[in-house]
Amino acid sequence: MEERSTTAWEFTDDRGHLTSASGTPQRVVAYIQAGASLWDLGIRPVGIFGSFHDGDEPDHAKSGALPLDDLAYLGAGAGLGLDDVLAAAPDLVVALTYGGGQVYGIDPDTAKHLEEHVPVAVIDVGQGRTLGGVRQRFAELGRSLGTSEPAEVREELARAERQLGVAARAARGVKVLALSAAGADAVHLARPTKWPDLSALGGLGVGMVSPPEGPGANWYTGTWRDVAELAPDVILSDARANAAPRAQYAADPHWASVAERAPVLPWNPEVPASARAHAALFDQVAGALRGRR
Repeated sequence: MEERSTTAWEFTDDRGHLTSASGTPQRVVAYIQAGASLWDLGIRPVGIFGSFHDGDEPDHAKSGALPLDDLAYLGAGAGLGLDDVLAAAPDLVVALTYGGGQVYGIDPDTAKHLEEHVPVAVIDVGQGRTLGGVRQRFAELGRSLGTSEPAEVREELARAERQLGVAARAARGVKVLALSAAGADAVHLARPTKWPDLSALGGLGVGMVSPPEGPGANWYTGTWRDVAELAPDVILSDARANAAPRAQYAADPHWASVAERAPVLPWNPEVPASARAHAALFDQVAGALRGRR
């Protein structure tokens, strides 16, 4: 990890707020996805927190390369209080928003009072931003903190993008569906244009499947019959802890008919915003497409 300077520090976050400190922050507390993103950039958080979907332990599926055994987990959602965050003595908190400026994963009242004690930088990872745009914003934050991704990591991402494009062209007609299991009788089907990572896959030529129109901005909530009727060739299945475990729906005949023919890849809808993590995603999907030609 690079040593960071102690000069005056400023960063304008995605709410338009100018976040400042008398010196470059050294003790960063972050939402788990943000923490994983910062880790890939060379910044070790002193603590991480989860969202209202998380529990008493950090979700390994969305922690990236974070060394969870050596990192303080401060709580999640309603279980995360102001005192829990301040106990880590942070000089910067990095949080996320999915639009509108509302801090994700923290009770609004807690978030309000938190900014009275410590600088808070909020990055927008919502549907209005591309995957590259999210990655760029974290890179800008990282540079403000005195570090950046090595050139070879950025080159690895460029290679992964090229190879995924080649695989997608060779697998034209192969359909990829992203979903999050909700239980035996329900499943959330992702609207690919609403997720930066899925939009990026589509932009590189991957045949992303769109669920039916209806309620739900990011997801269409349907049944396993809906999944079977969409006839995907590859499935990206939400691997986060809040998704229903496969044992709950494995016996469903519609799911079984799909799983017999389509490879099921673990998918983290909260992928870290780094070149390393995005290259790994692209390589994973490229491998599945090559297997379906």
